[in-house]
Amino acid sequence: MLIGVPKEIKVREYRVGLVPANVHELIRHGHEVLVESGAGEGIGADDAQYQAAGATIVSTAQEIFERAGLIVKIKEPQAIERKWLKPGQILFTYLHLAPDLPQTHDLLDSGASCIAYETVTADNGRLPLLEPMSAVAGRLAIQAGAHFLEKAHGGSGILLGGVAGVEPAKVAVIGGGVVGMNAIDVALGMGASVTVLDCNVDTLHKLRKHFGTPLNTVYSTRSAIEQYCINADLVIGAVLVTGAAAPRLITHDIVKCMKPGSVIVDVAIDQGGCCETSRPTTHDAPTFVIDGVIHYCVANMPGSVPRTSTYALNNVTLPYILALADKGLRALHEDRNLLNGLNVHSGKITNQAVAAAHGLAYCDPAAALA
Repeated sequence: MLIGVPKEIKVREYRVGLVPANVHELIRHGHEVLVESGAGEGIGADDAQYQAAGATIVSTAQEIFERAGLIVKIKEPQAIERKWLKPGQILFTYLHLAPDLPQTHDLLDSGASCIAYETVTADNGRLPLLEPMSAVAGRLAIQAGAHFLEKAHGGSGILLGGVAGVEPAKVAVIGGGVVGMNAIDVALGMGASVTVLDCNVDTLHKLRKHFGTPLNTVYSTRSAIEQYCINADLVIGAVLVTGAAAPRLITHDIVKCMKPGSVIVDVAIDQGGCCETSRPTTHDAPTFVIDGVIHYCVANMPGSVPRTSTYALNNVTLPYILALADKGLRALHEDRNLLNGLNVHSGKITNQAVAAAHGLAYCDPAAALA
């Protein structure tokens, strides 16, 4: 298999699809790897390191898309990249198609087989290729929230952990999955007063057992979300419905009632956001203010710590990349969990949540491959 690794072109995206060590593993399996010049600069891996691992360095992304049978990326292909995709190619990356109709149409038109990291599953129902970036994003969410609570950055001027004699900030975490758990871990570590809201009682039990009494656990209802958001200094939106658009749990009416200078970090923005007033932002312009509330909605949060993020992701993607390189689409027939990652194939939508989000026809992935 000829595998291609283009340089990411999304704003302030410094991660890379393959690190040199994983390139070397693919070369050892008899494959060829093309890497766009400069693709690894953001993680401190220069072209010489990729060449030493056995990769061939090429000057443009277009050459990679023209030649490679398997494209390995980090973020969803941008408009210019989608024009280069073609039938028979395999694209393996994060896609987040549910809130992105233009990308969905372009991938359908390309005829390529598009596998999304975020919908690959494990036997126990986990999302193994989403979890590392969810962990990074959850931890970053608290850092970002603490930063923008500072008065100099537009916030209310509250120190997250407080000091002796002054109460700490109140943090509400909506969703107790991987993002939420990591956000809670950092927030409690910084001394904040933390409440997590989730509609799964088993999740609340697990979090209570893990963090103990410093964590306040609340069953998530509309009334509870309203109450805890209005009283919070920092709200973390950590809601996930696999493959689907995030539910808009924080309404505009709730935002209107929140404290001036409070902060919402909507980590669910990749899937459209869980706050009605959210819209995607970039690392260049990460926030906007509505009704006095600061919204941080960067759609590629882990891209700000590319070394940590890239290596964490490469640790879990390598077995799947090797399988696709060794077997091609036959790897999907042999691994139902990898098959769950197939979102688009030969002009058909093969993920039910994506099809439902856009009102388009759904085709069972096994049937589409057949």
